[in-house]
Amino acid sequence: MSYRIHNINVHSVAPIRGQGRKRNRTMAWSGKRWRYGLCLVAILVLAGWKASVATGTEGSGSVYPIGVETVLPGMTPPPGVTMFAEFNMTYRANSLLDFAGHSAVPGFKLAVNAFAPKVVHNWGLHLLGGNLVSAVATPVVNEHLELPSFKGTRTGFSNPELGVAYVAYNHRDWHWWYGLDVYTPAPAYHRTDIINNGQHYFATVPVGAFTFLPDRGRAELSSRFQYIVNYTDSATHYRSGNEFTWEYTGMLNVTKKLAVGANGYLYKQTTNDLQNSAAVTGGQMGRDFAIGPQLRYHLGQMALIAKYQRDTMVLNRPCGSAFWIELGVPLGHPKEK
Repeated sequence: MSYRIHNINVHSVAPIRGQGRKRNRTMAWSGKRWRYGLCLVAILVLAGWKASVATGTEGSGSVYPIGVETVLPGMTPPPGVTMFAEFNMTYRANSLLDFAGHSAVPGFKLAVNAFAPKVVHNWGLHLLGGNLVSAVATPVVNEHLELPSFKGTRTGFSNPELGVAYVAYNHRDWHWWYGLDVYTPAPAYHRTDIINNGQHYFATVPVGAFTFLPDRGRAELSSRFQYIVNYTDSATHYRSGNEFTWEYTGMLNVTKKLAVGANGYLYKQTTNDLQNSAAVTGGQMGRDFAIGPQLRYHLGQMALIAKYQRDTMVLNRPCGSAFWIELGVPLGHPKEK
């Protein structure tokens, strides 16, 4: 099963436009400043995606739900087959960390619940020695944010994911692909709202993944890599820095149907944020490394997945934990050769 909510990392905080825009420092979170300040956003693509919130990128959010694609990420449906995947994610964070890893907002609490259906289709067309594959995902997010002077909830669609084109290969125990994703702005966005359910800009994402299934498929080693190139938010004239993500999985079959192992991800912002084309003070670089257990159970042709991810080594982002339930169902039959 191959998918990515994304995001779903599923939430984010809009930039604080206070004097000097020093978002990585503890600020007075009161009255009017909040109307132009913190804006939590959830993206989670791949059903409950999980993104991050804090002070890296605009609002420390991302169009991609980091952590969503840890289930056989290098595999795609066979030619002529469509894979339907459904992701559900619950994320809880009780701290928003600054550039030094210290709490930036006393009393900060974030709860995100996300749901994201995703469809992946193998067209059965040969391209560059592989098969042409496309995908689309549309996450729905519910966010609840509590701050010293604010408490609110919002539900809505987050950033749609368009898997424009992937080229997929397999050889013996190896399965891999590479391609391009495009993320479009969230359908509903208001620049003065404290909570939005998505980012208000486009992003293009070169992406690739592999899955290695040694010992006749009894074990699995997988990784998914991508580089997110963000474009300017037309409403705020803010351009989030580019982002690198690595999602990883190691699994071992304990029975014919049940596999257990570990999953997680590394997130690193690689370029500075820009406000009106000028670098934001301090760069606002975000970082996160997450790890946790993962279970996969096969029900005939379907796969049911449960996994947990705990944030560590966090800078300029929220720090919490995510619990995912995912389902993959193949639709159709492979094309005859």
